[in-house]
Amino acid sequence: MKNSLQLIINAVLAVAVAVLFYLHFASKPAAVTKKPVATAVSTPDSASTATITDEPADLVAVADTDKVAYVESGKLLDGYQGMKDARKNFEAKARRWEAQNQTLVKGFQSAVQKYQQQAAGLSPEQRASTEQQLQSRQVQVAQEQEKLQRQAQEEEAKMTQQVLERINKQVEVYGKQNGYRLILIAAPSGTIAYGRKDLDITTPVLKHLNDEYRGGKK
Repeated sequence: MKNSLQLIINAVLAVAVAVLFYLHFASKPAAVTKKPVATAVSTPDSASTATITDEPADLVAVADTDKVAYVESGKLLDGYQGMKDARKNFEAKARRWEAQNQTLVKGFQSAVQKYQQQAAGLSPEQRASTEQQLQSRQVQVAQEQEKLQRQAQEEEAKMTQQVLERINKQVEVYGKQNGYRLILIAAPSGTIAYGRKDLDITTPVLKHLNDEYRGGKK
């Protein structure tokens, strides 16, 4: 399951996050409109007095719009507690679906074995009727298996989408707070062929994601 999830997540993250940040910052001028704020300044003949400055404390982080970085998708997802919990919940459901599948298979196998044991004592009509019933049951088992498989795929897709939406939202928050113009995804599929290690912000982004996730569960 982990490999299939990784392929889905790498593709979606690589597009979603990069495009999200490009559109967000490309549509804005490089310079941020600044609002005057009061700052305490000491003067020789008076106590601290209020003066007007152009540097707003809440916008300093987003003033640098030339910052570009990347995160490694594998490390980000493997280390994200939200993904760990989602996988754990999905695997618990998968075990229940597998138990249902085993019950279906064993029930059909028992019916076949019973028929084989009794076939010699049955009339041709009885054998034909029993075989027809077994064929119908085999079709029903196959349909139930397909239903379980479809349910598992839908649940996996839903789980993946929920985790990605949370990650994308928090990567956007992190990017805005820290003044990044663009945050890219480095995936095993080769989204980024080369990147300087000082541009790798996987560790701080992962910390931000886990802090937000744990805080949201309180």
